[in-house]
Amino acid sequence: MAARLPTPASRRRLAESRTATGELPKWGDWPLGKVDFMSVQEWVSDLRRDLAPMTVAKCYQLLSMILRTAVQARLVATNPAEGVKLPRDRSRDVKPVTISREDFFGRLLPAVPPRHRGIVSAAAGAGLRWGECAGLTWSSVDLDRASLRVVQVAEETHGGIVLRPYPKSRAGVRTVPLPGFLLAALRELHAADDEPEPHTLVFRDRVGRPLRRSNFRRRIWLPSLVRAGLLGQVVNTGPHRYRATWPDREGVEWSAEFTTEREAVACVAAKAVGGMRFHDLRHAYATWLVTDGVPINLVQRVMGHEQASTTLDRYTHTPTDCAARILDAFTLPADDLLTPDRATPSESASDESKEGLWAWPEHVPGKGTTPVGGRRGSSKVRLRGG
Repeated sequence: MAARLPTPASRRRLAESRTATGELPKWGDWPLGKVDFMSVQEWVSDLRRDLAPMTVAKCYQLLSMILRTAVQARLVATNPAEGVKLPRDRSRDVKPVTISREDFFGRLLPAVPPRHRGIVSAAAGAGLRWGECAGLTWSSVDLDRASLRVVQVAEETHGGIVLRPYPKSRAGVRTVPLPGFLLAALRELHAADDEPEPHTLVFRDRVGRPLRRSNFRRRIWLPSLVRAGLLGQVVNTGPHRYRATWPDREGVEWSAEFTTEREAVACVAAKAVGGMRFHDLRHAYATWLVTDGVPINLVQRVMGHEQASTTLDRYTHTPTDCAARILDAFTLPADDLLTPDRATPSESASDESKEGLWAWPEHVPGKGTTPVGGRRGSSKVRLRGG
């Protein structure tokens, strides 16, 4: 059990951290042949009493990796960790918040400090993950062709931030076109950098290091949500008087008075529960594309997903007016119902007229060929998508 596989920096540091905190040494003196399914399941169940589900999963993954190595080395016949039930990570049940384009451009983006509008625009205008934003260099940005290429990510580990020369998956290596507002933001940053070197990070802290996600969230993201009116509320109630209001985890609303707006915003940002996550901008990007009728296979490509099902499952949602939209797909214009060829056919009517109300127009393409969110010409049967 003492042998280890050579691992990337993040996994190696994780292994050292878990061992130091006393979560894996349980197995240090166990003979490999004595490690069985029930003992691993009992160990996982004990861990879940004190650790978060994600931490338990990481500990389990490390143990399972070591056992897989033992199987490959022919030290044991099977991996006893296979099939062990892990605690459910409830954080994955949190539904993403989809901001409208009107609120993004009219409320959120103006509330972000100018120096950081570029990275917020990259998430909403190119669908980049945080690590892809933090690891982006100028060598991957083509301002002339209005595109960027995702080839490097920044990964936060216990020892610091590591720049990894490959994204989350093979499909993550991709080229993404830049919409106008993102292109303008990147041009502004490029001009402010005064011809930066190709390896220079596009988004970095004041001393040129990669941005740390937790610092950005606390100092930039949450205060921007408060100023935009998307998290809690800050109201000017008089000269040098600002009332801050925020909800707690139980939904109870709290309030306090401050003499400056900055103090009120900081209070709400620190204490309010809920609000958008930075990653929700990526969700909004995909939702906007799907809503506008961009084919799923193209959305899959710019999102960096290996399977189209991932795009469909995560980034499409049921609109509130879904029932009305489904019924509207079968609604005919009122004047069409009054035309002779749509009248109820009589017994002596021709075979052509007997098709009656449900005759499918010949110029409408076959099933499955109408683009998402599109309409076909002036067809009498109107297909509307989301």
